[in-house]
Amino acid sequence: MTHDPRDRSRQSKRPGRAGRDLPPGAEIPLIHGEIPPREVLLRFIAEHPDKASKREISKEFGLKGEKRVELKQILKSFEEEGLLEKRRKSLVRPGALPPVAVLDITTRDVTGDLIGRPAEWLDDLGVAPAVTIRQPSVGKSAGKAPVAGLGDRVLAKIFPAKDRGGPAYTARVIKILDKRKNAGMGVFRALPDGGGRIMPIDKRGEELAVDSDFTANAKDGDLVEIDVLRIGRYGLPRAQIKAVIGSVASEKAISMIAIHAHGIPYIFPDSVLKEAAAAGPATMAHREDWRDLPLITIDPADAKDHDDAVYAEADTAPENPGGVIVTVAIADVSYYVRPGSALDREALKRGNSVYFPDRVVPMLPERISNDLCSLKEGVDRPALAVRMVFSKEGRKASHTFHRIMMKSAAKLSYQQAQAAIDGAPDDKTGPILETILKPLWHAYRVLTVGRDRRQPLELDMPERKILLKEDGTVDRVVVPPRLDAHKLIEEMMIQANVAAAETLEKRQQSLIYRVHDAPSLAKQETLREFLGTLDIALVRGGNMRANHFNGILKKAEDKPFQQMVNEMVLRSQSQAIYSPENIGHFGLNLMKYAHFTSPIRRYADLIVHRALVASLKLGEGGITMDEEAALDDIAAEISTFERRAMAAERDTVDRLIAHHLAGRIGEEFLGRVSGVTKAGLFIVLPAYGADGFVPISTLGRDYYIYDEAHQALSGEKTGLGYRLGDEVQVRLAEAVPLAGALRFEMLSEGRKMPTGVRSFHKAGRRDRAGSRRQPGTRPPRGRR
Repeated sequence: MTHDPRDRSRQSKRPGRAGRDLPPGAEIPLIHGEIPPREVLLRFIAEHPDKASKREISKEFGLKGEKRVELKQILKSFEEEGLLEKRRKSLVRPGALPPVAVLDITTRDVTGDLIGRPAEWLDDLGVAPAVTIRQPSVGKSAGKAPVAGLGDRVLAKIFPAKDRGGPAYTARVIKILDKRKNAGMGVFRALPDGGGRIMPIDKRGEELAVDSDFTANAKDGDLVEIDVLRIGRYGLPRAQIKAVIGSVASEKAISMIAIHAHGIPYIFPDSVLKEAAAAGPATMAHREDWRDLPLITIDPADAKDHDDAVYAEADTAPENPGGVIVTVAIADVSYYVRPGSALDREALKRGNSVYFPDRVVPMLPERISNDLCSLKEGVDRPALAVRMVFSKEGRKASHTFHRIMMKSAAKLSYQQAQAAIDGAPDDKTGPILETILKPLWHAYRVLTVGRDRRQPLELDMPERKILLKEDGTVDRVVVPPRLDAHKLIEEMMIQANVAAAETLEKRQQSLIYRVHDAPSLAKQETLREFLGTLDIALVRGGNMRANHFNGILKKAEDKPFQQMVNEMVLRSQSQAIYSPENIGHFGLNLMKYAHFTSPIRRYADLIVHRALVASLKLGEGGITMDEEAALDDIAAEISTFERRAMAAERDTVDRLIAHHLAGRIGEEFLGRVSGVTKAGLFIVLPAYGADGFVPISTLGRDYYIYDEAHQALSGEKTGLGYRLGDEVQVRLAEAVPLAGALRFEMLSEGRKMPTGVRSFHKAGRRDRAGSRRQPGTRPPRGRR
């Protein structure tokens, strides 16, 4: 029975693992107004995730004054010990689900109850926890809660389960996000006597049987869309093939696997397409005419939509000598996508556009994204613009927002604009070099002064791009150069985002911020231990700033371990999310930040546009009271959808590379150790950006010991081993394209471990990995 901490007469027994400080079975007296024992605090946080903040805990246990200060210190020690981690303003057990989460309902248990799992789950947290779905009870309230079914994706309120013998959580459905109607996808394997089996394309799936009448002429090895016909307690579930996508060897099939595996909506309903088709050009109502201002777009060469344009000029005001005026104009999507419309509902359902090497799954139909809202060269287009004035020191003096009609003076690629600045203008950039491009670059240099003073986190993590052949297979993997043209657009967009957040906050208008929390104390400690093995110090304390990490990165510059340090700093960071509650953006070192610059591809930006339109009284399409009331749910949904998109993009790249290398089994490659675990080593091939695994059982005859602080595996007898960042030679032993998995054999014998690692072993503080541990199946991923 769950105790009430406010009731002094109740006593509680020590819960399992947390109760090691007292003899088993000892009872713990709880006194109102006194700090409860550690294990009681930990259990309360685990069982009440919605009350896991210092304020709520103090309220529950009646703590005031010095007791609240003492509680704060205890909670901080829990973080440092890795027993808790901070998410926004609440504390949770590591790997615990948040109070509200998006779940995929994947199966039933033996009693028939629906079981869901988190829609997105980080690999380094282990297996995603199962959640029992509470269905509405019969009675007056039955019609108020949505009834979910197998295959649905839902937004749910999460509760710790009281029954310790089953799933760790139960959930109450708040909203059905995607009713998939038992649809799915798999690979068809034909049987000699007709019919066949559907093999799952993800770890959670199960094999399905297909009768000969329901194969839709699929061939062995085809990727197919299916409907699940029957799920019973006995025998294989039955399925019917609805559509044949094609051979799993094609890139089209590989991206479709990710789309279906992650539940990404990719077909626009007829109502959405009709609404988009009926949309017409924007009028001048409530707009300023800025068509004579020579705004230009600078985008990737293959971009199909253009949602931002820029212009800069010197500020002639005598009170701002050397200052500049930067104008950023963003496509006015809020004019076309109105709250509650079919377009709006579908955009929220998608959350963002998803980018694959061969295709884009857009948030909005092409009629909107590539036509009416795309800031095309020489065409009248509606926009929201922000005019920002900066001093010569890069400090923003003022800014104003405007709803405008604009006409782009030029459409340039990053490479084209950069070439012109570097002295090689072409027919398009030559005429605007002095009047438009050079003033932009001058403004960028001014903004850079402010950026350098602000000192955002400066990680050096090159991004690889897959180039495909005409048949959709991988041609090569490249690391595109990062040009000043990229940095110029990035910095101007950041400043526009800051201006949007500042304006809305000043107007006391509800909005969705882009927030990034500081690293948890537990992650800081892990990083500190690792850096200590390299004789690099990391300051202690809860007031870490981005420049502290920049100092670490600077010390590692041009050292053999530079890449390794960059990766460990990245892993220590929290994940940026959307939230109506502002906690600032740690990585950018900004107190007020909201996404405003990409409403064609991000729903968060559309919300910010609507908030600006409403608060500044700029006409139609503003945010509604219903939307404001739902911002918590909207922020939770789009944060999840963003992680869904990232996972789908990553999985597609993994499958593409695995397919590309499948014909090269037995070949040797130069790799780098990208992860160290008790089970073995994760290896990245820098030339391909591909990750694979070396099981510890294949490393050799020595007994390998895992040292988390040094991020190393070292042989107990030889002292030879492998550390994060080591360059190694490996042989490709296995490639499984459908799963995006690679397995390697280690050819390098390892290197002599530093003295610190060997003394660690001699002291007996070992975590013996052994040779019989089962290897993991995926590499750990940094938070992106």
